[in-house]
Amino acid sequence: MAFGLSTYAYFWRLSDRVPEPMGLDAMLENTAELGGKVFQICDYPKIETLSVDGLEQLRQRAESLGVVLELGTRGLKAEHLERYLQLAQALNAKILRSMFNGPDSRPTLAEAQQQLAHILPAFERSEVALCIETYEQVPTASNLAVVKHFNSPWLGICLDPANCVAALETPKEVIASTAPYVLNLHVKDFAFSRRDGWVGFTFAGCPLGEGLLDYDAMIAEVKPQARGINQIIEHWLPWQEDAASTCALEDAWTRHNLEFLLSRQS
Repeated sequence: MAFGLSTYAYFWRLSDRVPEPMGLDAMLENTAELGGKVFQICDYPKIETLSVDGLEQLRQRAESLGVVLELGTRGLKAEHLERYLQLAQALNAKILRSMFNGPDSRPTLAEAQQQLAHILPAFERSEVALCIETYEQVPTASNLAVVKHFNSPWLGICLDPANCVAALETPKEVIASTAPYVLNLHVKDFAFSRRDGWVGFTFAGCPLGEGLLDYDAMIAEVKPQARGINQIIEHWLPWQEDAASTCALEDAWTRHNLEFLLSRQS
């Protein structure tokens, strides 16, 4: 089990909204500098444009920094997952996180099972775990139905209880139902705040330990250390007044949250 960062911890700093967006090398080096041991390249389409040599250089750089790479995409189409499995193999990534729906697909349960039946044997042969993330667009029960249908140690859940609140699933029930099937863990804290004029609420991120995520209860249920499950930090940081203040706060959250996890290691 190791702690690390996702590209979602650099959401604004890698975006086109800042003058000098961070690249993969900078994010990877920052992860190592802060003490992270895992870097999850998640929903980052530019990874698909890297050449064979570029992928190998990235793999070697991560290895030299002592950082394990993981990969993330969206969708369950067999041909898409096959492409990302090839990328994962090139990077020596043993975790591929995906989501039920893709940019151009919203499969039924039967269609999802049909797609996975084609590609899951390749993941099993490669010993790369495919982890389907919990989120508001698909009931947690549907994710679990797919995982249970195949009953493979190489197909499981990427647990992110914050995502499911928008579907009126409570973090507690999502954690309890998925815990035995979790292979990857996204960690971000979250809170509700009143909107101006007290008209409704904003549901957004906050630094770990300051919101509604019961981190200790989640860890007690999932048992990541005993099961070798990596914990990956993400953020839901709203844009601030300008790029400089947004990037500064994102950096502060990243440092705080990784320190929070590392403090729980001892």
